[in-house]
Amino acid sequence: MKRRSFLSLAGGAMAASAAHAAPAASKPNIVLIYADDVGYGDLGCYGATSVKTPNLDRLAQRGVRFTDAHSSSATCTPSRYSMLTGEYAWRKKGTGVLPGDARLIIDPSRPTLPRMLQGAGYRTGVVGKWHLGLGTGNLDWNTEIKPGPLEVGFDSAFIMPATGDRVPCVYMKDRRIVGLDPQDPIRVDYEKPIGNEPTGRRNPELLKMHPSHGHDMAIVNGVSRIGYMTGGKSALWVDEDMAETFVNNGIQFLDKYRNDPFFLYFATHDIHVPRVPNPRFANATTMGPRGAAIAELDWSVGKILDHLDAIGVANNTLVMFSSDNGPVVDDGYKDDAVEKLGSHKPAGRLRGGKYSNFEGGTRVPLIARWPLRIKPGVSDALIGQHDFFASFASLTNQRLAADAAPDSFDVLPGLLGEAKKGREWIIEHARNLSMRKGEYKMIEAGPGPAIQVNTNTETGAAPSPQLYRVTTDPGERTNLAAQMPDKVAELGALLNTVRSSPRSRP
Repeated sequence: MKRRSFLSLAGGAMAASAAHAAPAASKPNIVLIYADDVGYGDLGCYGATSVKTPNLDRLAQRGVRFTDAHSSSATCTPSRYSMLTGEYAWRKKGTGVLPGDARLIIDPSRPTLPRMLQGAGYRTGVVGKWHLGLGTGNLDWNTEIKPGPLEVGFDSAFIMPATGDRVPCVYMKDRRIVGLDPQDPIRVDYEKPIGNEPTGRRNPELLKMHPSHGHDMAIVNGVSRIGYMTGGKSALWVDEDMAETFVNNGIQFLDKYRNDPFFLYFATHDIHVPRVPNPRFANATTMGPRGAAIAELDWSVGKILDHLDAIGVANNTLVMFSSDNGPVVDDGYKDDAVEKLGSHKPAGRLRGGKYSNFEGGTRVPLIARWPLRIKPGVSDALIGQHDFFASFASLTNQRLAADAAPDSFDVLPGLLGEAKKGREWIIEHARNLSMRKGEYKMIEAGPGPAIQVNTNTETGAAPSPQLYRVTTDPGERTNLAAQMPDKVAELGALLNTVRSSPRSRP
């Protein structure tokens, strides 16, 4: 592992003439497919047998499949923030899971992953889930919305503002809501109902999917959500069509920039709740909507891969697939996910899942394919998604500013399968922080319940530090803290050193 070099680089957006001067053939295209709530055991190439994922499996067969790759956090917003900024989200207040009307949490003046790639001559686009906030507060959804994706380094954007279970349930293209009728303005409130609109709490008879906890406010498409919303009827999404809508917009981006080096951040809604996939996937598994959502995710990946082939750029395109955090089964809706889980283990051999400090919270699938350079295989290199920033900078011969990507390490040889090792240590983040280094992982002591009741998730919270030898005990069943106090102290000291510094050190 090596720390990326630093030279001064303008923090603002690059001039268009300079940003797109490099010839396309000189560097690979990059497609980053970022799924939602997909666990370590949810894919066929990671051991799943109750659901088929042929497209993700062929991606793994032709690329490198990682067994020790991590999102930076066990929930979505902080993982996305870290990946795009190269900074641990726990360093910055306000980077927890955001409401749908939150202000943009990425400072538009700071270096970002897409902005760095713009400087390398890439056309950059985001399609899918955003959930990093928009605007500067008190957002008016009926006018031009900024700052947003375009202000942090993307040339184009087609997004859902937050999540599928949060209002507003509309798409946004660049800076405006898609299909909005000015005579039917959108209003959003996360504190109190608006007018006499029906809600899931008061009008359960209007629902086609009922909440199990929370998610009982505004009703859109027969599903009640978090938050209240009125207006925008012509702009409301249809959940069953969402995957295809995102795929079509991803394909449009690929077609538009096929002759330029491009970076597409394709962030799926699947398999997040509400799980309302297209009916054609209903019988793909015996696991109900959650299994169907996995099948729909795989279909989306296949469509993107097939189009890269169709436009003749697949060989020189680095395709990466990962997830923003580990799995959750019941995350707020009665969709039979628990009842129909059967023998399927969403986190595989790992303990915990979404919201958890155990490995199931942040150890997620990661697959990388680049036919011109990557040789197929399996790697146990330790990789963090926040390392994409420095690694892509190395890949594209960019030298980063001193204030760029403070927690991102250049692990490009590991990421491409050309080296067996990645980074030496990594911090995992859920309710508390954990330090992974070498064979061991220390979960710091902290308050909180051992079980998050609503989701039935083991949180990893405990009044005393825990220590696990994760190389031989990936399920974190044997706590070695009492037998190895020196190791607990060593990892605790390293954690505190990194936490107290404004940037990580190798």
